[in-house]
Amino acid sequence: MYKTEFLPKEKWQGYPLVMDYSTSEYYDMSIIQKPNGFEMTLEKRIADPPISHTSEEYDFPDSLYQQHWPNAEAYGIFEGEALIGAIEVCPEVWSNRLAVTELWVREDRRKQGVGRALMDKAKSLCRERDHRAIILETQSCNTNAIGFYLHEGFELIGFDACCYTNADIKRREVRLDLGWYPDEWRGAERRRN
Repeated sequence: MYKTEFLPKEKWQGYPLVMDYSTSEYYDMSIIQKPNGFEMTLEKRIADPPISHTSEEYDFPDSLYQQHWPNAEAYGIFEGEALIGAIEVCPEVWSNRLAVTELWVREDRRKQGVGRALMDKAKSLCRERDHRAIILETQSCNTNAIGFYLHEGFELIGFDACCYTNADIKRREVRLDLGWYPDEWRGAERRRN
């Protein structure tokens, strides 16, 4: 059992989160316009060549408490003095959803329950604050993350086929939006107070 601790902004703002990964699979996206609508498919395929991403390739590498999330709050799990995992959440007030803006587990501690404990914290906050859903973004090539989120009860709620470049489908990296609903909000319409 892991204990999550609040990470105060004044101490943890700018803390770098290394999000490097490689994968031999991806979800291939196809969008076909038809006379009466659209047909979209996501199909898991072998990545040949494999897909790798490093934090250094992005203009805005991941870190805690970035300026574009002014109401974010972060929680971490420690092993001794070392941070081994962190989750950052930010309320989306206008839609009454809780956005997971960062989820990071140190590479040598993955698949040991750290990610699940962090996600449990987000789910607890969602319920305590009566948010109707948790939302997050991942990429169609990050199959390990997708598998984790699906295992945690998340569902595909949308996508953006030109979020990162104008050739995201060809690059095999499409933004996927996933959502999780607390039982009391699942399938129900509730009024915001």
